[in-house]
Amino acid sequence: MKLDGEETRSIRPSEDGSAIAVLDQTLLPWRTVWITIDSAAAAAHAIRTMQVRGAPLIGGVGAYGLALALRADPSDGGLEAAYAMLAATRPTAVNLRWALDRVRDAVRNRPHDARAAIAWAEAGAICDDDVATNAAIGRHGLPLLEEIAARKRRGERVNVLTHCNAGWLATVDWGTATAPIYAAHDAGLPVHVWVDETRPRNQGAALTAFELGNHGVPHTIIADNAGGHLMQRGQVDIVIVGTDRVTRTGDVANKIGTYLKALAARDNGVPFWVALPHSTIDWRVRDGLAGIPIEERGAEEVTEITGLGPDGTVTRVRVANPGSTAGNPAFDVTPARLVTGLITERGRCAASEVGLLGLYPERA
Repeated sequence: MKLDGEETRSIRPSEDGSAIAVLDQTLLPWRTVWITIDSAAAAAHAIRTMQVRGAPLIGGVGAYGLALALRADPSDGGLEAAYAMLAATRPTAVNLRWALDRVRDAVRNRPHDARAAIAWAEAGAICDDDVATNAAIGRHGLPLLEEIAARKRRGERVNVLTHCNAGWLATVDWGTATAPIYAAHDAGLPVHVWVDETRPRNQGAALTAFELGNHGVPHTIIADNAGGHLMQRGQVDIVIVGTDRVTRTGDVANKIGTYLKALAARDNGVPFWVALPHSTIDWRVRDGLAGIPIEERGAEEVTEITGLGPDGTVTRVRVANPGSTAGNPAFDVTPARLVTGLITERGRCAASEVGLLGLYPERA
């Protein structure tokens, strides 16, 4: 996708296999800073502190982190220790463990002196797969927006509401929820995006708006609680969100607040679609409420906010009553019954086990 007018990916691997460069997303949109990750510990730190975030991107960075660990210690013990450290960084998104499993499987029973190179190549393949997957999600989601445009008067905009950031900043390229939006925009459709601010970390206002603006997609930032109001007044044609984990029965875990958007969409007859790559499906879990761990993050994310100060520096200020405590569940689960359908790299389907197995029969 485009950053400052140039096409880029969110991960830039070095040619010699010694490091990767990633955007520090805690500084966006105010400063564009590429940081270097040259060890598994650095990868774990970047994931844990949300310098990198978004389920597919976490998976890609985790894969490279495991490859970097094997440069330092290619033994079985080194492999397992690095795997455990990286897997513990974020519990909800299933892509991380999927990517780590793929790298570990690739190097098992291989000579120790070849493991680092094999793992590096596998991490690159995971990232290339993510790009191709998300581009396919865009192709399969585009007809949904084309059908809406066909029902409207010529030139009337197609209004999409999205939540959090499921764009190219959360993946290696294209994004998941944004892939159909970019495809529609590039095809000349008059698409407009309502961007939820997405408290408490404001990934929508900071990140989704940043990348849509860089690509030239018309958008408007709204308060999280405005979505239902807009739906009631017919100003939202479709909701498209991403996800950090989908059960085999179609339950969806995504950024906190997604469930409320699904409820409002159902009440107002607005289609609610979820875009996801194959790596986000957790085939082991049937009941999302019972089986998906929900990450509880620090209270300071709720009581404080990051912004650009009057002097141009990035700063944090407290917005909550001094002395009050805060809870911070990072995700919620939207039951499959509230999801109109899923958009995957293999096509669209119902949010159900039958629907998913229709696209992935090898999982039956």
